[in-house]
Amino acid sequence: MLAQQGIIPRDDADAIIVGLSAVQDEIERGDFPWDPALEDLHMNIERRLTDLIGPAGARLHTGRSRNDQIALDMRLYTRAAIDDTIAGLRSVQRALVDLAGQYQEVLMPGYTHLQRAQPVLFAHHMLAYFEMLQRDVGRFTDCAVRMDVLPLGSGALAGVPYPTDRIAVALALEFAEISPNSMDAVADRDFLAEFHAAAAIAMMHISRLSEEIVIWSSREFDFVRLPDEFTTGSSIMPQKRNPDFAEIARGKTGRVYGSLMGILTVLKGLPLTYNRDLQEDKEGFFDTVDTLLSTLSVFADMLPGMKLNTHRVESLASESYMLATDLADYLVGKGVPFRDAHGVMRRLCQHCEADGMSLSDLPIAEYQRFAPQFDDDVYAITAAASVAARDNPGGTAPNRVAEGLARAKSILTSTETQ
Repeated sequence: MLAQQGIIPRDDADAIIVGLSAVQDEIERGDFPWDPALEDLHMNIERRLTDLIGPAGARLHTGRSRNDQIALDMRLYTRAAIDDTIAGLRSVQRALVDLAGQYQEVLMPGYTHLQRAQPVLFAHHMLAYFEMLQRDVGRFTDCAVRMDVLPLGSGALAGVPYPTDRIAVALALEFAEISPNSMDAVADRDFLAEFHAAAAIAMMHISRLSEEIVIWSSREFDFVRLPDEFTTGSSIMPQKRNPDFAEIARGKTGRVYGSLMGILTVLKGLPLTYNRDLQEDKEGFFDTVDTLLSTLSVFADMLPGMKLNTHRVESLASESYMLATDLADYLVGKGVPFRDAHGVMRRLCQHCEADGMSLSDLPIAEYQRFAPQFDDDVYAITAAASVAARDNPGGTAPNRVAEGLARAKSILTSTETQ
């Protein structure tokens, strides 16, 4: 661009391109002669370029500042990180969809307050996490929109006194637009904060899944068995199968949260434009990217090997107390106001608990002591019937879950063809 605009001679521009290629080769081979006395990466490259091609190397920095250059570099790095993150999220989504399909008809207890509440389909539970990650994909996609702005040409802060073609540079580097304000361009790190925030939310979702995997894999729950390669033993207790990878992912979430607070704290007190504080925007960002990508990679590999204990989850889903809400709805269908029906079932459950009985053990006469509307058809209420009754859009009825599974597969298929 500099040569095209007549800012530097064409021969010098060609020499710079050849020289930069040689510098890149040296860096990749690991034999670049770094000199700490030259302050930073930029000056090391410029000095080495001049050593290789002569005085033309001194023209490299024409029309730019380290301020707009590093702003560009961080945007380019963020662009690649967003692409890699979305790919990682899609991999985990595919694993969730495969699990949902594998156990599509299996009942399990749904929970509130970690107390068994109502029966649901296991596939419905897995697709809930698919939806969380789908929102994460949307957040990173949205982050890319505001990242997609070229800061080059802003100089140190006020622009440059050369007839640069910023549009041509934006096209060459595949940016959607150029920055409209040079001061904002060199000071802006919003796109980093947005990435950190999106990463923190994504890690929170993975951490919630991790927590459930830790609980489900315990002997007390015994819902799932993790692949051997994703568990560890104990140095003293030979029977242990510790869900270390899920626990580590849960722990690393706090690390990503910390980096989000770090970048926000760095930015909160900065006057325009560039300040040396911005050197602190990188270490936490690189760590967040590495942490998020590695975590997504682990889950994409671990979930396909997770085995569901179908007998265990279905037996718990079929316990009679899980149907208390359905029995209240049954009374509503007989004309009892819901709040009154709720009270009937609360008293009935307390009665059964006090006598060590289950709802399925009660004779019809005992039911009718609490509400005369009960009849023999109350025994037709089962976990499977409960699930099937939730046939509204988004519910856990088998046909609705099949719709959700088809939707998820369609989303993944459409992204693969883009």
